[in-house]
Amino acid sequence: MKVLVINCGSSSLKYQVLDMTNEMLLAKGLVERIGMEGSVITHEKIGMDKFKLVTPMEDHKDAIEQVLMAVQDKNHGVVASMNEIGAVGHRVVHAGEKYAESVLITEEVIKALEECIELAPLHNPPNLLGIAACRQLMPNTPMIAVFDTAFHQTMPPESYIYAIPYEYYTKHGIRRYGFHGTSHKYVAQRASAMLNINLDELKLITCHLGNGASVSAIKRGKCIDTSMGFTPLEGLVMGTRSGDIDPAIVTYIREKENLPQGVANEILNKKSGVLGISGVSSDFRDLEAAVEDGNERAMLALQVFAHKVRFYIGAYIAEMNGCDAIVFTAGVGENDVMMRELICNNLGNLGIKLDPIKNKVRGKETIISMEDAKVKLLLIPTNEELMIARDAYSIASRLK
Repeated sequence: MKVLVINCGSSSLKYQVLDMTNEMLLAKGLVERIGMEGSVITHEKIGMDKFKLVTPMEDHKDAIEQVLMAVQDKNHGVVASMNEIGAVGHRVVHAGEKYAESVLITEEVIKALEECIELAPLHNPPNLLGIAACRQLMPNTPMIAVFDTAFHQTMPPESYIYAIPYEYYTKHGIRRYGFHGTSHKYVAQRASAMLNINLDELKLITCHLGNGASVSAIKRGKCIDTSMGFTPLEGLVMGTRSGDIDPAIVTYIREKENLPQGVANEILNKKSGVLGISGVSSDFRDLEAAVEDGNERAMLALQVFAHKVRFYIGAYIAEMNGCDAIVFTAGVGENDVMMRELICNNLGNLGIKLDPIKNKVRGKETIISMEDAKVKLLLIPTNEELMIARDAYSIASRLK
């Protein structure tokens, strides 16, 4: 069975086509800078050179259309038509407490995801657009939703309960859910393989750093805490999201700026983060280019981001009473040499020692810590798509 995986982020989209009889990757691609100037799709049929197409993509619907065209392209595609695809696995960010495992997408599931849009305003809408576009073009192909929250369901109550009236949890499900679960799970498994130590013997901190970002504490293979919360807004400073702030700021800004209902939420989700601090961009590459031109606010944005990642690393070392390895993954974590340096510098007393030579690498699975470091630093390109494809294949196979 061939499976198409659609993984929509807030400003990017990754996709893969896999033959799940042997988990062989047939094609993969990346759409970047969605809704921004210079949006581009990079497609690769395995065994052939990549090709890039710079074309305006105003939203994720445009991006999905470009993906389907690339997959069916006469020269670079891997299927003659989408009828050859046995299942489509969709990464879905949030389903509240409705679904803790991957599910076949039905009208009931669509309705549940629509009801959760307010919990993940940057992600559930593009997730739904991807689902709708694929269902329209492949009405007879099973669509499977794989949720970001599933891996974090092992958190103990003291990690996921908020200190607000308990009835809000029982009535409305207000609790920490955590996100990027497929990524944290994948890199934790890969870390175990790289270190040649059983996962149930390890204490890991996994740093999924991209336009959206989160850190997780994984003890003996189970997530015990994570930085994102009820929505993907909590936790680290991100591309356009504020991360942790004093909750009183929301009402204060609303009153001072005389904002109508809903605008404050939009500001925190879409106009904050490193974009809000720098005034330049939510893209870390743009920020580093601005730093080279002497832009102090761009440098401040990068320093604030690094500070927050260090904050969570320190907290999780304390929570787990130690740490065997820290993993960097996702767009920034895998490729940003400067950011890894900013995060890891001056952490020697915690046993964290970055090797500046080994660190000069992008997108490669490798160890980047000093030989005598007590805490290993790992760079592991994430593969959420493979994790999603496995669930999609499993569910679709049971339908036959």
